Amino acid sequence: MTKLNRILALDTFRGTTIALMIIVNNPGTWSHVYAPLRHAQWHGCTLTDLVFPFFLFIVGIAMSFSFDKFDLCKTGPLFNKIIIRTISIFVLGLFINAFPFVRQDWDWSTFRILGVLQRIALAYFIAAFIIIRSNIKSLVQISFITLVGYWFLLYIYGFVNAVDPYSLGSNLVLEIDKIILGETHLYGGTGIQFDPEGLLSTIPSSITVILGFLVGTMIKTTEDQAENCRRMFILGSLLIIIGWIWGIFFPINKQLWTSSYVLYTAGIATVVLSSMIWLIDVLGYKKWTYPFIIFGSNSIFIFALSGIWAKILLKIRFSLHGEEVSGYSYLYKTVFYPLAGDINGSFLFAIFHVFAFWLVLLWMYKKKIFIKL
Repeated sequence: MTKLNRILALDTFRGTTIALMIIVNNPGTWSHVYAPLRHAQWHGCTLTDLVFPFFLFIVGIAMSFSFDKFDLCKTGPLFNKIIIRTISIFVLGLFINAFPFVRQDWDWSTFRILGVLQRIALAYFIAAFIIIRSNIKSLVQISFITLVGYWFLLYIYGFVNAVDPYSLGSNLVLEIDKIILGETHLYGGTGIQFDPEGLLSTIPSSITVILGFLVGTMIKTTEDQAENCRRMFILGSLLIIIGWIWGIFFPINKQLWTSSYVLYTAGIATVVLSSMIWLIDVLGYKKWTYPFIIFGSNSIFIFALSGIWAKILLKIRFSLHGEEVSGYSYLYKTVFYPLAGDINGSFLFAIFHVFAFWLVLLWMYKKKIFIKL
């Protein structure tokens, strides 16, 4: 397998993930969303719950290629790259949380510190420093110890306090965030102040990155594309089975980023990526990948832009039937709802945003504008 083809398959996988992210984050109304495009309420895993771990998995695979550019015996330049990238992505996450910065009801005491980009930054940081200090065998051992240790910590907390250790209102992830960050700085969209990108759960999310790195290393170790796909498919299937069985005892849960969730989602990611490599590199079906290559070319940028755009739409006010509504709601109710009804209109609203953001990325791609963080 040539390096070019590996990157093509990876960019296709990344682009598919970004397109799905835009769909699940931008329904016309949250009151009407198809079930697979919603997160599981607590335990469980839907199609939507695959988006974030897939992206972290891709980060790990990309690291397996990008770190080849550095002499790991001389870690100074690589350390600098890791630190700068971590800070850049984390600060961008804070920027999005703070946007639009000034408003009459602003209260910094309730400012959310964590978020999706902050999770990406911290998981990348932890995984990167483990990777550059470890060999493959050590990475597997560290991953195993971390996932089992995380399970043990959550279980012991519940046992000592006589509570369900995996419930929304009584888990160690929440308690640590309350102590370090303060309850008012946590996400409040789950009914209570609980952050799905919490500090403690960032540790197992870094294992998702490491598993991606290990799969990326597998890809680099063979020139036999068909054999590589078989190995990846078997590995992915095993991870899915192990994760599912572990989920009986330690529930699959995105918001806690449980160890079973790490293995289960990494397994699905590996199977999906192996299928893409088979289609693209073995069978040679490459024409269909172009739209997704475009999406994968500026993934962090388009995630940030989509978040800022949604906030702008929510901030703008319009009058509709004697009622003041946001620009977001106005667009859905005046264009997409009349066109396709409630749930189909809500889905069409999301598809419209996928196409609109793709046009932005297409222009950037043709102008060779690539914003790398």
